[in-house]
Amino acid sequence: MPQPTDRAGNRPAIAFPSSAQPRPLQPRPLRLAIAGMGPRGLGALEALIAALAARLPQERHAVTLDIFEPGPWPGAGPNFDPCQSPLMLLNIPIRAVRIAPPGPAPARVSSFESWLSSPPDNERFPARAELGAYLAARFRTLAATLPGQVALSRHETAILGLERSGSGWYLESEAGRFGPYDEVLLAPGQPRSAPDPQLARWQGHARRTAATLLPAYPADRLLKVAEDWAGASVAIRGLGLSTLDAVRLLTLGLGGRFEDGRYRPSGREPARLLPFSLNGLPPWPKPASAGIDARFAPLPPESRAFEAALDRALGAAPEAALEAISAALEPAARRVLAATGGDTGGVAAWLAAERASAASQETRNATGLLRDGLAMARGSLPPSAGYAIGQIWRHWQNALRRGVNPGATSPGTVAALIGFDEGLKRYSYGPPAETAEELLILIEAGIVDLRTVDDPDILLTPEGWQLLEEDDSARVPVMVDAVLPSPALERLEEPVLAGLRDAGRVAAMSEGLGVSTRPDAQVIDASGQVQAGLCLLGRAALGSVIAVDSIHDCFGASAHRWAEGVLERAAPGAARTAGPA
Repeated sequence: MPQPTDRAGNRPAIAFPSSAQPRPLQPRPLRLAIAGMGPRGLGALEALIAALAARLPQERHAVTLDIFEPGPWPGAGPNFDPCQSPLMLLNIPIRAVRIAPPGPAPARVSSFESWLSSPPDNERFPARAELGAYLAARFRTLAATLPGQVALSRHETAILGLERSGSGWYLESEAGRFGPYDEVLLAPGQPRSAPDPQLARWQGHARRTAATLLPAYPADRLLKVAEDWAGASVAIRGLGLSTLDAVRLLTLGLGGRFEDGRYRPSGREPARLLPFSLNGLPPWPKPASAGIDARFAPLPPESRAFEAALDRALGAAPEAALEAISAALEPAARRVLAATGGDTGGVAAWLAAERASAASQETRNATGLLRDGLAMARGSLPPSAGYAIGQIWRHWQNALRRGVNPGATSPGTVAALIGFDEGLKRYSYGPPAETAEELLILIEAGIVDLRTVDDPDILLTPEGWQLLEEDDSARVPVMVDAVLPSPALERLEEPVLAGLRDAGRVAAMSEGLGVSTRPDAQVIDASGQVQAGLCLLGRAALGSVIAVDSIHDCFGASAHRWAEGVLERAAPGAARTAGPA
């Protein structure tokens, strides 16, 4: 078993017992490391164990596996910390969380729904902490019931660097040097990135003045600092789901409550919250029930047509690719609109405008859009073309991943598909209807102020910032950054990824996108060569994969392709080197 070198302050590895002693079936065990044990690392681990179990006894490999996760909740990771505020909600209801582990599993962890206290409210949008507790339980159960040929150890440390030698891969951390490994999987979650120019300028301004600039996450840190913001005006950069999280923390998290359709302030919250974004458009909520959601479900022939169109699109130029996708969306949207009382005449024009410039079709103000979106989510207003298209697109997310992720599509076409998917997130990745209703109540109460919501000019002042939009202006001493940074490789500051980039061992799919990887997750270096046995899954590989922000993607086909690739490379007669393939 690879062990860390001695160093003062080392934490000992935590070994999990197997159900039997490892039985060597090869000259030596396959040596693996997984750096990052959040949901994506857990999905990969489960896929590996399932792939091992599916093989004939004589084909099974003895495996020594080290996992590296500095946080206290392996399986959940920091984004789904079971101890975080219960105000942080998933953006899908319980009924839509379909991430049961592969293969046989104890009943208590067979599915999220069955694991929750019975009977669950399937329409409820659960807290991220609830899902985190479930994923942590899945990890513990898996670690306690490993097959006999797998020996697993956990190291509570983050990986800071990675290098290759003739005998394999070595990992560096504050706890020491680990290795050698035949295979290393990096599963870093949301990698740390350099601030964009605007944010970098604001960070410098906050350091030089009394102004406060804070990221929306971690939520508990934001909530603690916000105890000093009573009566202040607070700007929030962004208008997506992270902004809605911040709004809930800065109202309900500070003692406010909703009662009889009104907001009852506690007196501890900021006087005004001023969110803003480049287009000033709030996300529309998801359908409020399974019955309403079913109205937008594509029919099987429509889904087959989409998959065929996607297959054509992947071999086409960017503009032609989006036209092919739109041609598949049109008939499905028209059918849905006809069945729900919507206007079927504007679908083609809506899609053409979306391809040309995302969100350019919307001319109503943010409050009107939010009110209409809530009515559509509850079925009291016929859906617009955009709402129908967004919900249909959400139902096709798995098909989108299946089509794009295993293929070798041109960078330009992948970038176009990612841009189209990102633009439709204002519909397909919306919040619960209840959260949208709370936001409307806060707007009506004057707590959330949209006077500068649409791409305001922003001036630096000695006290903070001044937001300017046409004739409206607001001065704020506090700014919350709720914009999720791009995983563009050139901007990554995550130590292990930045080090690999600077050494030429990883390369970007194209400028503005993440790391280039093969379908089995092996990374491709700056010379176009595969770095055998060095793999990456998740958001940092955006461009090689698509639609990576869903919890379902963590437990999807990408994890299984990685697991099968590991075992194929370890098969008798296969090369077991860490050099280029």
